[in-house]
Amino acid sequence: MDAAIESVRVKLAELGRVIFERRLTDTAGGNLSARVGDLVCITPRYAGSKYNWQLRPEQVLVTDLDGNKLEGDGDISREAKAHMALYKAFPDGNSVFHVHAQNVLVFCAACQPIYPVLESTLKFGEVKVCEYAPAHSPQLAENIVAVVRGQEARIKTQAAAVIAPWHGLFVLGKDVEAAYDAAERIELNARCILQGQALRQPGGPDVFEQPRQALAAAVAQYKK
Repeated sequence: MDAAIESVRVKLAELGRVIFERRLTDTAGGNLSARVGDLVCITPRYAGSKYNWQLRPEQVLVTDLDGNKLEGDGDISREAKAHMALYKAFPDGNSVFHVHAQNVLVFCAACQPIYPVLESTLKFGEVKVCEYAPAHSPQLAENIVAVVRGQEARIKTQAAAVIAPWHGLFVLGKDVEAAYDAAERIELNARCILQGQALRQPGGPDVFEQPRQALAAAVAQYKK
């Protein structure tokens, strides 16, 4: 394997440890991948439950765009279907982060979208919920792709994200750094929404509605 592939394998192994330590994913699952030309580097099955995300670079698999393993120690994650479907559908997407971030999972469980309440997440718009399909299924991959369609400009800028019902967050970024950054920003945005409910008076309005409108107006004015 060439130097570019090996560099990406090292990076994904390192980021696996980072996202686990920062509670952006858990032992139940999640996968990280990056496209390098016509090949894909992707974390293996059981990265969380067996290895606690303490992966060695050689455990990060190398596959083709059809998900056939070419190199690496371990089995291909069943969720690789979604990664490959996203790469095939969106040529500007070069990294997929599928994570089980603690605060985002509340929205996954409730099947609720995450709307931006921070300036740093405005670029992602409302993170929508895709139609349900069982985990690891080809249909779930199709449903995720369907929600990303129309967000190509976000992928070129940084990333687009989708909530899979009762499952987790999928982020398609222009590169590994962009996908990781987007996942963390969306997780912090989700935390702000959940913690902000403590500010809401009984029977009162959404505490974020007025600030959201003010933020949108301020950004629009600044762009003029």
